[in-house]
Amino acid sequence: MHQRFETFTVLIANISRSIRKIKTQEMESLNLKGTHVSCLYYLYREGEMTAARLCELCEEDKANISRAIDHLETEGYIVSRSAAQKRYRAPLELTEKGRDAGEAVAQKVDRILVEASDGLDETERAIMYKSLSRVCDNLHRICGDYDTNTKKCCPSLKSKDTREE
Repeated sequence: MHQRFETFTVLIANISRSIRKIKTQEMESLNLKGTHVSCLYYLYREGEMTAARLCELCEEDKANISRAIDHLETEGYIVSRSAAQKRYRAPLELTEKGRDAGEAVAQKVDRILVEASDGLDETERAIMYKSLSRVCDNLHRICGDYDTNTKKCCPSLKSKDTREE
């Protein structure tokens, strides 16, 4: 069991570090950071959405997404379509520059996913993602079992109760 813990935690930490490093290196040419990458990627793939929806998809807090949106607006990648609504609920969309950057980001993501799964066939890949999803769900459930009066350990829990009866 001890070896399983070490293997699991080291692999997950290394994967996370590698993803951050790849995001940093790949986006340097576009002068963008990791959160910008996620925002552009989801806006490009999904289309117009609110900052609230971006928070959910990127699994980032409101402050990080707000800073990313400010940067992307200032740099001309996105625009807000409604000044009448609260900023957090106003629809955001990519500009032409943003669509070009979003396409470049999506192509980089696709290329890296192909490279990262080199040596896995479709069945192995499906099993891997199913297993990771189950582990993630189980960890979220465990986090939900902690004292509900304290901050949740997993940001993606949001406010819903994930405990099993």
